[in-house]
Amino acid sequence: MKRKRQLGDLQFAIMRVLWERGEAPAIEVHKALLEERGLAVTTIKTMLRKLEEYGCVKHRTNGRQFIYRPAITEADVRKGMVGSLVQRLFAGDSAALVNHLVQSGEIGAEDLDGLREVVSRKRKGSVQ
Repeated sequence: MKRKRQLGDLQFAIMRVLWERGEAPAIEVHKALLEERGLAVTTIKTMLRKLEEYGCVKHRTNGRQFIYRPAITEADVRKGMVGSLVQRLFAGDSAALVNHLVQSGEIGAEDLDGLREVVSRKRKGSVQ
């Protein structure tokens, strides 16, 4: 199931915790996000249930506790979110996005060598 996913900011933050840890109960996700978000554990539990309904996470039980794990990859989410951004802001023109990032200084001179390498590999058909 390789669907492009659009996640909200909190959903993405929760998924990032799960991607980093592999799996975690809601209380650990809450602790990881508490300082940054200041949300109640019930809010995190609700979001985890919704993410499970959307097919983004799965759970197993450990006694009375649900242990959540990602059901989608970060790469798939990133692809969907970047694709949506390119469509909305640049009318589907990904080169315009790259140009914008370079012109605005978001991609610095030190990053250009790495970008050249990626472009070179892409031209040779071996980009990952």
